[in-house]
Amino acid sequence: MCCDFSLYDYSPSKVAPILFLVAFLLSTLHHIYINFHFKSWRVTGTLPWGGIVFVAGFAMREVSAFNPKNLDVSIASQVLLLVAPPVYALLNYIVLGRTLYYVPYLSPIHPGRVISTFLGLDAIVGILTGNGGARVANTDATPEERDVGKALLRASILLQVISFFLFVLLEAVFHRRCHKAGILAPKPTPEANKQANKVRRVLYLMYISSIIISSRHIFRVVDVWQGYKGYLETHEWPLYIFDGLFMFANALMLNIWHPMKYLPNDNKIYLSKDGTTERLGPGWEDRRFLLITIIDPFDIVGLFVKRDKEKFWDREHEHPVVGQETVVQNKEGGVTSAV
Repeated sequence: MCCDFSLYDYSPSKVAPILFLVAFLLSTLHHIYINFHFKSWRVTGTLPWGGIVFVAGFAMREVSAFNPKNLDVSIASQVLLLVAPPVYALLNYIVLGRTLYYVPYLSPIHPGRVISTFLGLDAIVGILTGNGGARVANTDATPEERDVGKALLRASILLQVISFFLFVLLEAVFHRRCHKAGILAPKPTPEANKQANKVRRVLYLMYISSIIISSRHIFRVVDVWQGYKGYLETHEWPLYIFDGLFMFANALMLNIWHPMKYLPNDNKIYLSKDGTTERLGPGWEDRRFLLITIIDPFDIVGLFVKRDKEKFWDREHEHPVVGQETVVQNKEGGVTSAV
């Protein structure tokens, strides 16, 4: 240790936490403004939430730098910086789900299952990492218990790689379907290209964000795997690269290219098969039991069992075009929505 009264094996920076605190604070304030502007708290509310956690984490890091003996502050800083990036990952699941709602006829999975599936996988990864890291870091643990901890960490890395692969694969399959269906094909006029550009930009944002967040996740797992005397724990710079610079780059990217600039707030609005017209449909509901949707999110059983599947997009001529001031009435004659 650099000095006998410090919890760190280095002299912690007192400048870097302030820089990242201010950076995340400014980004978060802008995200709050955008959420109010687009009224998109249900879709992108996790952006300011994650930013606030990062601000708190770097604030605790600054306090810890001036109080290197305070274990409680150090733990608070580590926990906050540990839980903030998964909040950004949750945003990716929500945004991809909303994109699938926007082009439902090309979705490989019911959009509502994206969040439940990948959030569930992330929860399992967190449990494995926490239990494995605790066993490896426990100085009183037996060699057998540490071996179990290492096995749990290896399992968490493998599951995280699988989860990332499945998420990117889902996005890539959807991307390919959009390309083959001509949704992303160049249109004769800029106005006609508008919707294709929306879908394309959201997909690119999700690709880049997934790579950034997954790189940070791998850093954290390796950190826990190495233990308290590993290189990543005994050097400060990796923390500010992966938890600081990488995650701020992700937040800044979404400040500039906010997903709700390209996606509708209402998941009942979808893109017609012509790739240019937005319509207001009834929405896509998964009528299976909740437990079944969790066990079989991709509806593999549905490939073998005949059941009536909702395909409202095949009746798009019945749905009003967004922007034509059409009033939709319910059976009693009352207004339910206007577009």
